[in-house]
Amino acid sequence: MRHDPKRGLYMIGVVAARYEIHPQTLRLYEREGLLLPSRTEGKTRLYSDEDLERLEFILSLTRDLGVNLAGVEVVLNLRDRMQGMQEEMQKRLDAYETQLRAAGVEIERGIEAFSPTGLVKLASHGLRKR
Repeated sequence: MRHDPKRGLYMIGVVAARYEIHPQTLRLYEREGLLLPSRTEGKTRLYSDEDLERLEFILSLTRDLGVNLAGVEVVLNLRDRMQGMQEEMQKRLDAYETQLRAAGVEIERGIEAFSPTGLVKLASHGLRKR
């Protein structure tokens, strides 16, 4: 298995203790397809930093918002689909910009970086409080 030395890999006991959950809960999340940790040749589960971010999101949904596992699955699937669509849109935008530049068209943008949410952050100066 290839491993990026800058990224952490954690065993199930460490993750369970860190998030104050039972290791069986992590196994359940894996059986349900909510988490997919990598495994060593000896079949030991290894959780990456990405896995921990996903776990934190799952725990936020279940603990803070009271979402059941079926709801968590729906939310995760929607989030993954949205991320895929955003990546596809960015690829298309980049391709169109490349074509326009090749045709000699100069591209101007009012906003240099687009927000994944599509929202524009406003500067606090120039705003009046009511």
